[in-house]
Amino acid sequence: MPLISRSQRLPAIDLLRGTVMLIMLLDHVRETFYLHYQVLDPMALEQTGTGLFLGRMLSHLCAPVFVFLTGLSAFLYRDKQRSSAAASAFLLKRGLFLVVLELTLVNFAWTFEFPPHTIYLQVIWVIGLSMIALAALLWLPRPALVALGVLLVAGHNLLDGLQVAQDSAWQPLWAVLHQREWMAVGDGLRLRTSYPLLPWIGVIALGYAAGPWFSARFSAAQRQRRLVAAGAGALLGFVLLRALNVYGDAPWIAGDGAGATLMSFFNVTKYPPSLLFLLLTLGIGLLLLRAFERPAIAHRLGFVAVFGAAPMFFYLLHLYVLRGLYLLCLRAWGANQGEVFGFAHVAGLWLATPLLALALYPAVRWFAQLKARRRDIGWLKYL
Repeated sequence: MPLISRSQRLPAIDLLRGTVMLIMLLDHVRETFYLHYQVLDPMALEQTGTGLFLGRMLSHLCAPVFVFLTGLSAFLYRDKQRSSAAASAFLLKRGLFLVVLELTLVNFAWTFEFPPHTIYLQVIWVIGLSMIALAALLWLPRPALVALGVLLVAGHNLLDGLQVAQDSAWQPLWAVLHQREWMAVGDGLRLRTSYPLLPWIGVIALGYAAGPWFSARFSAAQRQRRLVAAGAGALLGFVLLRALNVYGDAPWIAGDGAGATLMSFFNVTKYPPSLLFLLLTLGIGLLLLRAFERPAIAHRLGFVAVFGAAPMFFYLLHLYVLRGLYLLCLRAWGANQGEVFGFAHVAGLWLATPLLALALYPAVRWFAQLKARRRDIGWLKYL
């Protein structure tokens, strides 16, 4: 099998990234126009219908796959530059950029508050902090990096019982690292650590450690075998550990019928991501990455890769478009979501999402082409 050249862009990575971006769009349409039906974490199964449960479960793929691919892309950047120092510097700068982006443009898109009274520290924040951590960790030998990644992903649930009180001096640090919590900053500002950091550092480290599979040192056949083995192994680990019901997430319970029992079995915790959450989502993500290397699939779904080639641009664009649509609805019909506007059924989400994706596609394609064409514009690589 032919080896991959350093200059060749890997369409399977863009295709997987684009897939999870479109799944994310579905979830954000839900959060904008279906919010009158709340979804807790883990989901309250007595309040969550099957359709809503399946859509939310599908969206669980987004953050783990994106953070893993961030680590993988960081390795490919280091491999192309032939310099760990260059990769470390880029990760540090882009990580800081993402943290600032979350605190400003991203948070404003969610709240439309200026000055803000509430700041949600969400996925862009945690990707930025994970990149900053990886800027230091990439200097470790690869076996040590793998060991650290596995330790953080598999072991962080041992810390679940360690809760720090609001009045403790350690509360802000622990809220950022592991305990999803509110933090008060003065009298008029609250911060919500929606994505505690520790397990995500493990995910980005494992993504970076998988990078050599995509380098010129591995053939396509070798890479594909490893993707299948790692993906299938993660899913097998999920099934076995979940069946034992002793570690890695809140226990599942038998429900009234097979459907309810299955929903409980797969009802895993995202905030922070449990070991079982990550085994399930990363296992599926690795198998999808292998499937997307098939030329026939890559050809048929080529338009999806466009969203993966300009993910940050699409992320910001869709947030502001959704917020704009929501404000237009408020202006037209008032605060009557669920009665006058918004979707009454889950089917509306599945219909609206592809229509919105098609509407945004020309702008995303233009920006992706601009990034590919104008490599002399340094700031474009941060988006």
